[in-house]
Amino acid sequence: MQNKRSVQLNYNNLVFKAVSNTENGETSAETIFHYKQEGKILSATYKGGAILYGSLVGFVDDDFRLHFRYSQVNNDYQLRSGECTSSPEILADGRIRLHEKWQWSIDDNSEGVSVVEEVKSKEILLVSES
Repeated sequence: MQNKRSVQLNYNNLVFKAVSNTENGETSAETIFHYKQEGKILSATYKGGAILYGSLVGFVDDDFRLHFRYSQVNNDYQLRSGECTSSPEILADGRIRLHEKWQWSIDDNSEGVSVVEEVKSKEILLVSES
């Protein structure tokens, strides 16, 4: 992240959209995340694409990295869960991009990487209509 000390990030009420994921992941470009933050505690709900509903809970560290566990129900009504660490990047337009390293806690315990990007309010309307 660029100059961490001069930037203060807060994820409260931010909306993110998945932009990439490894093949063993379930999020896609249709997956939208709604984040909440109180102090260092982070939570979010998400859905879209192969995910009917998901939630996550964790914390934000001093370098604004996210550490959380997630649970989700997919379109096959399978309950899946895992853990993730996300590192922020500030884009030129001021939005936040999160680089995620995650691991399933079920099935094969496989690992993956994904990227989600902050969605601005005008984009949220377009995303929710599709």
